[in-house]
Amino acid sequence: MADTTVAVVGLGKIGLPLAAQYAARGLHVVGCDIDPRVVQSVNAGRCHVEEEPQLPELVAAAVRAGRLRATVDTSAAVRGASVVVVIVPVVVDEVGTIDYRTLDAATDAVGRGLRAGTLVIFETTLPVGTTRGRMADRLRAASGLEPGGDFQLAFSPERVSSGRIFRDLRRYPKLVGGIDAVSGEAAAEFYREALEFDADLAEPVKLLASAESAELTKLLETTYRDVNIALANQFARFADEWKLDVNEAIAAANTQPYSHIHRPGVGVGGHCIPVYPYFLLNDHSAGALLTLPRAARAVNDGMAHYAVELLATGLGSLEGKRVLILGFAYRENVREDFLSSTKKLIGAIRTAGGCPLVHDPYYEPSELRSHGAEPYDLDRPEPVDAAVLQANHRAYGELDFARLPGCRVVLDGRNTLARDRVESAGLRYLAIGRR
Repeated sequence: MADTTVAVVGLGKIGLPLAAQYAARGLHVVGCDIDPRVVQSVNAGRCHVEEEPQLPELVAAAVRAGRLRATVDTSAAVRGASVVVVIVPVVVDEVGTIDYRTLDAATDAVGRGLRAGTLVIFETTLPVGTTRGRMADRLRAASGLEPGGDFQLAFSPERVSSGRIFRDLRRYPKLVGGIDAVSGEAAAEFYREALEFDADLAEPVKLLASAESAELTKLLETTYRDVNIALANQFARFADEWKLDVNEAIAAANTQPYSHIHRPGVGVGGHCIPVYPYFLLNDHSAGALLTLPRAARAVNDGMAHYAVELLATGLGSLEGKRVLILGFAYRENVREDFLSSTKKLIGAIRTAGGCPLVHDPYYEPSELRSHGAEPYDLDRPEPVDAAVLQANHRAYGELDFARLPGCRVVLDGRNTLARDRVESAGLRYLAIGRR
C-alpha cells in the first residue's frame, strides 16, 4: 500500500483532512480541486480549511515529505492513481431539490482519466441507488470502461464532523459497500490500510452487502437525528405550556438506557442533518412512505418562528426592536453557515417588525453583510432590546450580558446558558422548553 497513489477529488473541509490522513499513512496522494487558490495553498504546504485541529501540521508535513500535492487537472491525477476517492458536495435548495451539478462535473472528470483496474470510491453522501446508477453511468460514458468489470466501484459515506475529523476517523467504523463483492472488498482493504482506528474498535471497517446498503445507512443516521431533534423540540414546546424545564425532564428520561432524546433548540443547520432527509423524501418510489421525516423537517424549520414568538412574549412586541443574534455559524466553534438557523431567525425577526443584528467571532463584518446580515460589534456595544444565543461559541462563555446597553431579554436558543447568570445581570431569561 505504501506505493499506492490516491487521487482525492475535492479538497474541502472533509477532502483535505482525508488527503492528509492518507499521506500520513505513507500513501502518495494527489488532491484535486477546481479552485486554483486551493491548489496553490496546498502545494505551498498551507491549510485553507480553518478550525480543524492537527490539519495544518499534517498538510505541511505531507507536502514536505513529498507525499501530498494538488492539481486542478482531475483527469490527469486519476490517470496516475490506483485509488480515487470522490468527496465533493451534493446539496439541496430551500424546497429540497437535489443539485448534482458539482458532483456530476467531478465524476465526468474522473471518468476521462479512468484506467482499467482502478478503484473508485464515492464518500459524498448520496441517495440510495446513485452509486450504481447515476455515478456508474457517468463513469462508463466518460471512460468507455465497465463498472465492476474493468474497474471497481464502491460507496463509503463520510461520518465525521468539522472540528473533530481526525478523532471521528479513529472512533467510528468505516462503512463500505460495493456494486459487487470484488469492489466492496477492494474498498474495505483500502480503508484498513489508509485509516488508523482506536484499539478498542471491534470492527474498524464494516463491509455491507451493497453500495445501496451503505448509502441507506448514512441516510438513516442523519435522518434519525433530525427526527429525534424534532421530537425534542415538540417536547420543549409542550413543556413550555406547562412551565416546566424540558432539560431536566430529558436528562431524567435519558437515565433509562433505551431513551436517547436529543437537545431542543432554535433550529437545525449544516450540510448534513437538514439536507440528507430529502435524499430519502425525494425518492420517486418510496419517499412517500416516510411521513415522520417529512414532519420532522417542518418542525425543525419552524423553530426560528417559535423563538421569535417567545421573544415577543418577553418584549411585548418586536415592532421596532433591535435583536442581537449571537452566532452566524450553524453550530458552535466552527466557521460554517450553510442553512444556519440564524438565517431563518433574521427573516422571522424582520417579519415581526424587528431589526436583527448578528455577531460571530469567526466572521468579519463585511462577510456578514455579504450574507444580508447587519453586523454587531461586541467591543463597542450599541443598544439592543434582546439577545439570542444561536451558536454557543467558546467566545460567548464569559459574555457579560449586562454589557449590552438596553438589553432586557436573553433567549437561550441552545439551552446551554445558566439561568442565574442571565438573571443576575438584571435580564429576563427565556429558553426553548424552560419557562
